[in-house]
Amino acid sequence: MDGKGRCRDNARTERFFRSLKYERLYLNEYETPRQLRAMIHEYIQTYKFRRPHSALNGQTPVLFYPSAIPIFEKGA
Repeated sequence: MDGKGRCRDNARTERFFRSLKYERLYLNEYETPRQLRAMIHEYIQTYKFRRPHSALNGQTPVLFYPSAIPIFEKGA
């Protein structure tokens, strides 16, 4: 973080939520909160482990940040 009130503080979070909304949320209808939570959990796993990111030269976050793998695997 750059500091309080910087315009780039929330950029990564906002990009993630934009991707979530446009790739899953706006395309499907969920009848129960349980279905929605399951979709969000599945999307996060896809986002971290299988989805290539252009900002990471086409790699997934887990491949690009190998030192963070134990942290990611705890939630998997």
